[in-house]
Amino acid sequence: MSIPVVDLAQFNQGSDSDRTAFVYELGRAYEDVGFVAVKNHGIPEELIDELYNYVQTFFGMPGDVKKQYEKTELAGQRGYTSFGKEHAKGSDAPDLKEFFQYGQTVEDDDPVAVEYPANVTVNEVPQLTPTLYRAYRHFEKSGRALLKAIAIYLGLDEEYFESYVVNGNSILRAIHFPPITQEPKSAIRAEQHEDINLITLLVGASAEGLQILSKQGDWVGVTALPGQIVVNVGDMLQRLTNNRLKSTTHRVVNPPREKWGSSRFSIPFFLHPKSSMSLACLDNCIDADHPKAYPDATAGEYLDERLREIGLKK
Repeated sequence: MSIPVVDLAQFNQGSDSDRTAFVYELGRAYEDVGFVAVKNHGIPEELIDELYNYVQTFFGMPGDVKKQYEKTELAGQRGYTSFGKEHAKGSDAPDLKEFFQYGQTVEDDDPVAVEYPANVTVNEVPQLTPTLYRAYRHFEKSGRALLKAIAIYLGLDEEYFESYVVNGNSILRAIHFPPITQEPKSAIRAEQHEDINLITLLVGASAEGLQILSKQGDWVGVTALPGQIVVNVGDMLQRLTNNRLKSTTHRVVNPPREKWGSSRFSIPFFLHPKSSMSLACLDNCIDADHPKAYPDATAGEYLDERLREIGLKK
């Protein structure tokens, strides 16, 4: 399945008519599919290559070394989470992955800083933390631009999301799906799920395997071309828009048998707002045909609920 492709430069540097066209294309894609591929996204290719290099070095270290960077008291929100700890909502089967998470660094006097634990530095790969930081800032910038376009599409002020996502609780997650060494119990590496956050920006997974569930109920493979990133709607945005924008179910499946011996790496950026943001359904997304579908909640309350559902928080 080819997902819609949009050009972020059309919004960031284009004319008024270019911006209007971009907003419409993005909004329609998020209503119909929930996923888009974005070109001219502003994340340098050499930075992506560096990040994958250091991430692979980290995951290639012995298990007991990686375990030093697992902080169970942080519910997987910073540092390393070992293999098989996380599962999809509604599934008891653990996903076949390990991951490392890097979060927000507040660099001004915003009092929200007290809500965020410190990031975890890996002594054996000193380049990892500064590279994660640079990538985080690039992802954040691109995500904020996309949210401005989404705000316009929804009939909101272009800056609607800005105060919520600047110093927001976003997460950069590096995922490793190890080689398959024996007959797997399931064909699924990461069970079907929807993302928790506002939008997810996914850059260059190292192997195929991502599939989305179409409106017809079919699983279809999604790959971005070189130079593109895949960006999908998360449950927070679906909730805020009273289901107008679609948080699409997706999963990661095992590769063909001849590729079982290879690892798969993936680096999504989960763009979260500050925990205080209200996710109450927008008034202009509620009408007689679309009654309010969700109770009011803050982003922090909803995140907490979902972390418990997927097994990262007790």
